Amino acid sequence: MNTYQFGEVSITWLDGMRSYHDGGVLFGPVPKAVWNKKFPVNNKNQIPQVMDPILLQYQGENILIDTGIGTSKMTNKQRRNAGVTRDTTVEESLQALGLTAADIDTIIQTHMHNDHAGGLTKLVNETLEPVFPNATIYMNEIEWDEVRNPNERTAGTYLKDNWQPVQDQVVTFSDKFELNDAITLHHTGGHSRGHSIVVIAQNDETMIHMGDLLMTTAHLNPLWVPAVDDYPMTSIEQKKKWLEYGFSHQSQFIFYHDPYYALVQWDKSGEKIVKSIPRDKEPLIPYSEDYMV
Repeated sequence: MNTYQFGEVSITWLDGMRSYHDGGVLFGPVPKAVWNKKFPVNNKNQIPQVMDPILLQYQGENILIDTGIGTSKMTNKQRRNAGVTRDTTVEESLQALGLTAADIDTIIQTHMHNDHAGGLTKLVNETLEPVFPNATIYMNEIEWDEVRNPNERTAGTYLKDNWQPVQDQVVTFSDKFELNDAITLHHTGGHSRGHSIVVIAQNDETMIHMGDLLMTTAHLNPLWVPAVDDYPMTSIEQKKKWLEYGFSHQSQFIFYHDPYYALVQWDKSGEKIVKSIPRDKEPLIPYSEDYMV
């Protein structure tokens, strides 16, 4: 597992799952001839990705950003469609750190799509149970409303099995919420109507987790938004805003989905990587310097 110390905040990328995903879906209207210059693909037009929850440990609190896909509840068809290669091992990752799922105090759900929220619950003896029974789950109030009242487009990813067993643990916020003196949540919308990002501050430095507004380093162009974004124009607007903020403040960016990088810092122009942490696990499709952004 990748680990990193950011001031007083300890960061660990738990071992969620490696998977394949359709390249056309994740790069939306961008032609393959263009995006394939920045990201590898296999002969099925699939690109690699990971679903690795991020553990923040700060002032004695264990805080989790998103929870993985939750393979214990998935049918064979769902596994195939999601590109699942094996069961998720989030709880095993916690055990390797001397923790259990019961030790998680707080969960930040950037949004409630199945690949980020499926890990909130698990199937035990044919009964759905919370994976993190002692955690307070924070999400944007719009997202919580959308989850409970999905439309035809979102019904396939806002699954009742993910939220009904944990609904008593959920606390919502509106535009901005200061979790503590280091971690702040900001509502952005875009990828989903209630999508939010996480900003971590230590002294004069900042770190940004942009969730699915910035799935990988190859999505740096604000116009490159996935086909699964429900409000793409909002995604573009918010990507511009937060990338400009990050570049000007020399922020570090951390990733949930990128199979090659856990962390990247660009220069103030946003054109050159000045610091990075490669993933510590072998990607499903090799990466070369030819794809460097």
